Amino acid sequence: MMKITLNNRPETIPDKDSLSISELLVYKNFTFKFLVVRVNEKAIRREDYDRVMIREGDDVKVIHLISGG
Repeated sequence: MMKITLNNRPETIPDKDSLSISELLVYKNFTFKFLVVRVNEKAIRREDYDRVMIREGDDVKVIHLISGG
């Protein structure tokens, strides 16, 4: 079991000690096309989502980018 902060809320991920950003996005059903992900205040590039691992205690922010007029 892993405890993280996701978008300023405590989150418990059962049966995992770590997971990739891609795995987290699937697990939490983040399907929006334009996302910005920050882990411990560091922006993560989309091409790195499969290899950057989230671990116990990390602070993760997933932000939807929306444009309009």
